Amino acid sequence: MARKATVNRRKCAYCGACVAVCPVDANELVETYLEIYDDRCNGCGICVRTCPMGALVLVEVN
Repeated sequence: MARKATVNRRKCAYCGACVAVCPVDANELVETYLEIYDDRCNGCGICVRTCPMGALVLVEVN
């Protein structure tokens, strides 16, 4: 089963830390929110470990 990152937008501070560390450019700051592109996310979890706000989590997907 694959894993993908997802964001809790209420917790996200839009700092860009997850954007900077993503090796596959799956995360992007768009105007006032963080967009995570599921088709690019490889579920490595580096963004989850980097987020200082705890706004990102990995979820299981089919």
